[in-house]
Amino acid sequence: MITVENFNRIGEENAFAVLARAGALADKGMDVINLGIGQPDFPTPDNIVEAAIKALRDGHHGYTPATGIAPLREAVSADLHRRFNVEVDPGNVLIVPGGKVTMFTAILMFGEPGADILYPDPGFPIYRSMIEFTGANPIPIPIREENGFAFSAEETLALITPQTRLIILNSPANPCGGVTPKTEVDKLVAGLADHPQVAIMSDEIYDQMLYDGEQHVSLLTYPEIRDRLILLNGWSKTYAMTGWRLGYSVWPDDLYEKARKLAVNAWSCVNAPAQWAALEALTGPQDAVGVMLAEFDARRKLVVKLLNDLPGVSCITPKGAFYAFPNVKDTGWKAKELAGQMLEKTGVATIGGPDFGILGEGYIRLSYANSQENIARAVERMRGFLAEGR
Repeated sequence: MITVENFNRIGEENAFAVLARAGALADKGMDVINLGIGQPDFPTPDNIVEAAIKALRDGHHGYTPATGIAPLREAVSADLHRRFNVEVDPGNVLIVPGGKVTMFTAILMFGEPGADILYPDPGFPIYRSMIEFTGANPIPIPIREENGFAFSAEETLALITPQTRLIILNSPANPCGGVTPKTEVDKLVAGLADHPQVAIMSDEIYDQMLYDGEQHVSLLTYPEIRDRLILLNGWSKTYAMTGWRLGYSVWPDDLYEKARKLAVNAWSCVNAPAQWAALEALTGPQDAVGVMLAEFDARRKLVVKLLNDLPGVSCITPKGAFYAFPNVKDTGWKAKELAGQMLEKTGVATIGGPDFGILGEGYIRLSYANSQENIARAVERMRGFLAEGR
């Protein structure tokens, strides 16, 4: 009998299961409003699409370096310098086919039986899935509503043991929309001085999606941890390029060559014309980003207002990303059951909080990457469902 015990430890991202079910219900004629999947509902800006077309016409049909084309790695470095005033050597930038690849690489690098890896809970489900795949121990960092869904430096540092190999951080955060303030990041970085054996992976994929005057605090701006910091970022959210499968990571010198070797072994290189499109995204006009963020801001305010008017529901205002994470404990429903029944009976797709971790019970995630009209219609359906009870 064939055994694949390590693969039995792999979890998944239930947002895609909900997406599939929502699609199946729509195919049967149900009017489905999808507030489940985490992708912008805007098209990729025209200039980016045209850059990919031009790249194809110009003959960019072959392999590229495993690390990515040089102009794109240089553009990533320039963009980080422009936004955060940090120096990043293009030789430390790795272009990858999507943000998950950086998670996979970093967790695979540090995860092994006996190792501890800290990750946010509630948090992106692939963190825990990949930690368990490697045989490492997943240690949840509590992300609490009373902290505005930001991590606590004190609580995080208290979880570190001699077995801790890697800490995963995410701000602005999925699924909660929390943004960790600079004072808390400062405390964490200061405390990490006592734990030089611990690497850090900072997931900053939502770094341009902030509201109410919030400023992103990139861990790249802390020179004292740069020699053990892995940055995760990409184009999917900021430029509405989820289906292009593009991301980038910044690695310290000692780890870059290891990550490059994995690239050679696993995916060879990233799609060539997509890389030229990514170059245009960084170096071309940024107007579309501002338009998208302004609309997300309006939707954010609307969804919070409407959710807080539902019986048994409360929702703090998210400061980043495009997710609301309302508290549904007083509805009398378990979160996953509530999300599942609302989809089946009302056509409103959301994600149950436990799909993001143990501490997600009592919450559901709504993506407001949908029109204001659809958000209003969805919440009204939720009102009717909750009024009917069981």
